[in-house]
Amino acid sequence: MQTPVRFSSCRGVAFEIKPHVHPFAIPNPAQNEPLSSSKRSWFPWYLGSSSKVFPNSSMQRSRSQASSHFCDLDLEDDEDEDDIIWERVEESKDEEKDDKQPAPKAARKQESRLSVILLDQGLLTVYKRLFVVCLTLNVIGLVLAATGHFPYARNRAALFSIANILALTLCRSEAFLRVVFWVAVKVLGRSWVPLPVKIATTSLLQSLGGIHSSCGISSVAWLVYALLLTVKDRDNTSPAIIGVAATILSFLCLSCLAAFPLLRHLHHNVFDRIHRFAGWSALALLWAFIILTMSYDPLTKSYSKELGSRLIKKQELWFTIAITILIITPWLTVRRVPVKVSAPSGHASIIKFEGGVKSGIIGRISPSPFSEWHAFGIISDGKTEHMMLAGAVGDFTKSLVSNPPSHLWVRTVHFAGLPYLSCSANVCVLWVAKGIEQNFGKEIMEMMSGHPKEKVIVHDTAVLGRPNVSQMSVDAAKRWGAEVVIVTSNPEGSRDVVNACKAAGIPAFGPIWDS
Repeated sequence: MQTPVRFSSCRGVAFEIKPHVHPFAIPNPAQNEPLSSSKRSWFPWYLGSSSKVFPNSSMQRSRSQASSHFCDLDLEDDEDEDDIIWERVEESKDEEKDDKQPAPKAARKQESRLSVILLDQGLLTVYKRLFVVCLTLNVIGLVLAATGHFPYARNRAALFSIANILALTLCRSEAFLRVVFWVAVKVLGRSWVPLPVKIATTSLLQSLGGIHSSCGISSVAWLVYALLLTVKDRDNTSPAIIGVAATILSFLCLSCLAAFPLLRHLHHNVFDRIHRFAGWSALALLWAFIILTMSYDPLTKSYSKELGSRLIKKQELWFTIAITILIITPWLTVRRVPVKVSAPSGHASIIKFEGGVKSGIIGRISPSPFSEWHAFGIISDGKTEHMMLAGAVGDFTKSLVSNPPSHLWVRTVHFAGLPYLSCSANVCVLWVAKGIEQNFGKEIMEMMSGHPKEKVIVHDTAVLGRPNVSQMSVDAAKRWGAEVVIVTSNPEGSRDVVNACKAAGIPAFGPIWDS
């Protein structure tokens, strides 16, 4: 029996063409059941590359230039540059095509990528709803505490700040989320579970960043309130405690400001470093804060050395221990491993690692453990090796092409994402692409060409022109009887396809800001 090959994109959307039993998989149709009546999920891919709709097993090689990467967040939109790979989905998709000549480019409305990410994906997304709900609950708690209707919170305001930090850490803990996704698949992945329940769960798990960001702001608000109360009652505390708390507050504010969408969007590496090191500094000071507050005696104005029994009874201690474990765990799994990097073209690299991994898993790699980390979806046979496909769009990914490393730093505990919930379903693939062999090499082309023709549509934009991808996606989903659509594209492309599918009554998911 041939081992099924699993694919995954830069966005981390993975899929497996060969269906098998899986909690979220949809039962295979009977042999004599028409394709259009089967229940399946499918993935439209918008990368850059060649080939026609798959009427035969061969792929036509594109002679066109490479285009731009859907993960590229640069604000400039020059599609004639050939130092980037994957195809951006254009606003104008109804261009006339010529069988011999690529269609001329239509005028395109310039659109801020940030506005698409933050606004055009919807004002009432699940992410934003979770953000508002979480923030509202914290604001209500603060108001009740300040007005004397919530004495527990008034007396333990610092605890509520720490609790919010624990919650935001859980929402970004790779080990914790791996368990959560596994439980979701095991519990809700049964065939008898209604599809709306699965869709709602998927939406929630995809949008946990809303809780993360809201808890970050809430932790600052609670700490400000705690500091105000402490300063007001300064006779019963020490300057050291106030100083440490104020420093923690400054680090939390710095971390929140670095995560502000505009800064994060334009200067991601700056955000990454500030978020990491400010967070670590705040955690170290949090330990100092707990020890100081638990050991200080306001009657004698001194610090007691007998802390054991007093600390064990404090919730602040146990919350801080949990936060520390969650933050440290991924870093304990960091390893420097040998890699084999090949570059089919100057626009992409294939990074191969020893050992197979589970389908739907996403991995992080870095040239230096305390430098920037980059997440990529993983392609694996699940046995001997796994690989990542990296487009040359930034300094690090371009260096993989120009100066392939022999070793990279990795986190050996991979994290689960949306693909984990759907990668083993009965999947059909729509791939709007340009230059497969040219940009990705023969290996990727051969993987695609080996899949059942009735489950794959590959549209060559160089030969066939750019289609109306949104309408093409809806038509393909209806033809295949898809229960859910997962799209990976740039923000504009994802928005257009997701909106078109939802308008047609087809549940759809695409990459979101801070997913």
